[in-house]
Amino acid sequence: MPVSIVLAQDKIEPDEIILVHGSEQELVLPSEEPIEGIFGTSDTLREIPRAATVITESLMQSANIDDLHDIARFAPNSHAAAGFGNPSLPSLRGQLGELFEGGMRRQAGNNGLGVPLTLNAIESIAVVKGAPPVMLGTTQRVGGFVHLQPKRAKLDASGTLVRGRIGEWQQYRLQVDHNQVLDEDTAALRVSAEVIDEDSFYDYTQHRSNDLFVAYEWQPNKATRWSLGVEYYDVSWTDNAGINRPTQALIDDNLYITGQGQQPNGSFVPGAFAVISPTGQVEIDRGRVLTDPLDTNTAETLLLHSSLEYQLNNEWLMVNRSYYQHLDREGINQNSFVEIIDGAQTFEHRLELHYTDQSVVGVNVRYNDVLGYSQFTTEADLPIDLTGSLEQRRIPLTAAQRARLVELRPGVWVSPGTQYDRNNDGSGDFNLSDTTDSTSYQWGIFAQHKWQVTERLLATFGARADYYDVEARDPIPPVGVTPGRDTHNEWLSAASFALQYDINNELMLYATAYASDSTSNSMAGGTVLNANQEIDPQNFATENRLYELGVKYAPAGSRWFADAVLFDQQRSLRNRDGSNSGIRTEGFEAQWHYDHGNGFWATVAASYIDAYYDNSEAFQGTRQVADAFDDSRPDIIEGTGVGAPNFAAFPPSYQQLQGVPEVQASGVVGWRIDEQWTLGGDLSYTKAYPLDYLQTVFIRDQHQLNLYTEYRFNDRLRARLDVINVTDQDNWSPVFEGGYFGATLAFPSLPRHAQLSFSYNF
Repeated sequence: MPVSIVLAQDKIEPDEIILVHGSEQELVLPSEEPIEGIFGTSDTLREIPRAATVITESLMQSANIDDLHDIARFAPNSHAAAGFGNPSLPSLRGQLGELFEGGMRRQAGNNGLGVPLTLNAIESIAVVKGAPPVMLGTTQRVGGFVHLQPKRAKLDASGTLVRGRIGEWQQYRLQVDHNQVLDEDTAALRVSAEVIDEDSFYDYTQHRSNDLFVAYEWQPNKATRWSLGVEYYDVSWTDNAGINRPTQALIDDNLYITGQGQQPNGSFVPGAFAVISPTGQVEIDRGRVLTDPLDTNTAETLLLHSSLEYQLNNEWLMVNRSYYQHLDREGINQNSFVEIIDGAQTFEHRLELHYTDQSVVGVNVRYNDVLGYSQFTTEADLPIDLTGSLEQRRIPLTAAQRARLVELRPGVWVSPGTQYDRNNDGSGDFNLSDTTDSTSYQWGIFAQHKWQVTERLLATFGARADYYDVEARDPIPPVGVTPGRDTHNEWLSAASFALQYDINNELMLYATAYASDSTSNSMAGGTVLNANQEIDPQNFATENRLYELGVKYAPAGSRWFADAVLFDQQRSLRNRDGSNSGIRTEGFEAQWHYDHGNGFWATVAASYIDAYYDNSEAFQGTRQVADAFDDSRPDIIEGTGVGAPNFAAFPPSYQQLQGVPEVQASGVVGWRIDEQWTLGGDLSYTKAYPLDYLQTVFIRDQHQLNLYTEYRFNDRLRARLDVINVTDQDNWSPVFEGGYFGATLAFPSLPRHAQLSFSYNF
């Protein structure tokens, strides 16, 4: 008997209450999948006038979704940089996006460098392009956002799932997910625990984590529902910077130029304006990356989500959402990089009043308090010869460098929270990073209304205003100075307008316009003081706008859904030094989902994007990779001898944004051959794109093919084999979002490897 993959919240048989592989009910397509807490109570994709993609739990399993980069298999224009091997944020339309969970914005990394994300507590994923709608509030990143829907306890049946996975390089994962009905149709408890213990293909790289998620569901009557989720997560991982010296020969043939860089003062310790005299060119092992066994990267976080819904009457629904997160992080690397979050607290509460499905009004308050220490001013990656010793990678700070920093604890030096001129010579005496002790309050009020202009024409208006009250302090001032401190107050606004026209019950056209202000923050959403001991008003005056023109089609009687969109988006890119660059993106996106009804399903996505600087400055750690070398070996590279890193600033221009492929395409398929066997896989493609601003090095056209097969022994036990990168492509990606390391680093993809997993349901 054929079984189709579930693409929505179909009726689930009791023995499939946790692990959903299929249902014998008629398949519900993504166009019919309700998305809660984003645009309204539970609008479907077809009803939303925005480009969006839904990835359900069963699709996450079928496509082997492990982290945020894997969403590129489904969502167009979602190609991302490697995020130092541990992505904590998505990338959408060439920019970092926001991360939401349960309708609330989560703490996340500093420009994508953050805590690895676990999906143990997640039931489904929605990917939306453009800034978040007015319900969700003003944010920092506006390329798009990913909404994670937490697991909920089920009220109708108890059950337990055990899922394990073994992979190459001694990679082990185990998950236990148990649902217990406490009072039938009224109360239930769900506990999901995950343990990860993984070594890696990459040198000195590992991932160890423990995650515990507990969900409680209470529905005493038809008018009331309370969903509560608590998650504790601790993780230890490796900050993986990939391979330095990304010449075209490295990208094309894995050829690496050897030789240790020498600073202008004669030191061979990696430092600014170091010059390399090439000693040769060798084929490098792609697992030999910029890591160090003495590096420390750990984090511990606690999250709480609460959603209380109460139906006041036939027309009015009240929703109370609450979110709390506590985060501690310790990152100390031997290349002198330090990022320590010594406690980040975030609390948000939102009250929504929904009138039928036409209107919603609400208020919310968000509190964010961050104490963090940072130091990234003495990093120097290009001078390091990866074929040399570990000592050649390490950057012990000189007395002169330490004099421009502050000692946090013995041997750990960080930047102060602002600049000071101790000798009164008119010049600052310290290096600045993202050190901060900041507190912010955000009060918001919003409204959205749908107006049925005619039988087929629907107009939607939305508006929001947020008031920010922010204070930032220097948590670790140098001895003998008055600590810097400043406050700032600002109103930020957002407005949206959309028209939807139903040509018939199957075909819908829409046009959307959206404009908003957004913030520019540092680690964990904190606010820093600038060199003038002030909060830069530019941090609260980043303007964004979006125009979309789209079509959505769900033919009656057919099991497929398709949409396409043209977009034009202006926004800002936060640079590593805290400044902002204007970015313009224009393009096209399309996706198609199909279910044959006899066990075969497919999803296809394709996109084109023209992303460029909007008459704006750009910044890179080094102007071009050739700057790191002298001209002593022109047979290897024609070096300029400028030295690197040289902290290049490029004048305002309309140059193509580096690190973003213009064309991206992907396809995912699954086929249930018979009662026991299932086959499937996915194929992705990106067009060649420049790695650096000057376009001296390109990442070529790339593809990756992944295949899997699953065998179902019975209704309870299944085994699955995944082969990833089947054709063993030597693919590459940028290391960091925004292109700052475009002339410094490139990240090598994993070679062909296999994973064996099992699941047992009882």
